[in-house]
Amino acid sequence: MAATATTAATATQLHLQTMKHSQKTRDPFWLGGAASCAAALVSHPFDLAKVRMQTTHGVGSHGMIGTMINVGRHEGIFALYNGLSASLLRQGTYSTVRFGTYDVLKERFGPKDGSKIPVSTMLMCGVLAGCIGGGFGNPADVVNIRMVNDGKLPIEQRRQYKHAIDGLFRIVKEEGPSQLMRGLGPNMYRAVLMTSSQLVSYDEFKRSLLATSWFKDNLITHFASSLLAGLVATTVCAPLDVLKTRIMNSSGSNLSASHMFFHIVKTEGPLALFKGWLPAFLRLGPHTIVTFIVLEQLKVIVHQRK
Repeated sequence: MAATATTAATATQLHLQTMKHSQKTRDPFWLGGAASCAAALVSHPFDLAKVRMQTTHGVGSHGMIGTMINVGRHEGIFALYNGLSASLLRQGTYSTVRFGTYDVLKERFGPKDGSKIPVSTMLMCGVLAGCIGGGFGNPADVVNIRMVNDGKLPIEQRRQYKHAIDGLFRIVKEEGPSQLMRGLGPNMYRAVLMTSSQLVSYDEFKRSLLATSWFKDNLITHFASSLLAGLVATTVCAPLDVLKTRIMNSSGSNLSASHMFFHIVKTEGPLALFKGWLPAFLRLGPHTIVTFIVLEQLKVIVHQRK
């Protein structure tokens, strides 16, 4: 009996020490942004194809592979990485803020005893983090969409931004600062859906897999969890992704998100809201996988140095 009590006391003490250690070793705020930038190097050509497809009106658009082949044939193979600087800037702002804020909020609102965080709490954290991250990343997102779509425009209509910073300054100079917030509404809605679906589903899939006897906290589990999270996030975010892309790519139109929604449904049909779903998944799937695998490895490195 005494031995049992001693064992229980020891276990409790070890648990409290673990909790204190985890609080002292909170992951750096920038980890998610760094991992997302690494993923952008892999996924950018798919992102370019997705934007090109979403900004093509009517039914005459190429498929994903056709779009990428068409870009390589007419604009050169390196054109598949047009707008990469803006993509990296976007991940450095949007993803840094949403990942970092999500972790901070989970620690703030989650149970203090180390028990399981309720899904409802994680969803709330994801919604708040996505909203904040979407606002921070909007200027870079506007530049990113314009740069990746520039090659399909007639030469006289091309903006030809040299890089992301040039794009930011030129938009402010030529169109006014308010244009950097173009599409903010649908972008924030999408960021909310993306963060609450991608990050929360990854946490839940990982936790569910680790609860079985077949999975350990290793690369296989990280891969499987992130692949499933990418599938969920792509499907949830598809309609708002189309709306955001259409609004940000236009310079003259002042259609609101709701007007753009009904305009697309009326002129192109409801399925147009899922235009570019395959390239979106082929982009977001690898992007999500690389992001979380790199993120998990960065966490290991950071914790080893503490």
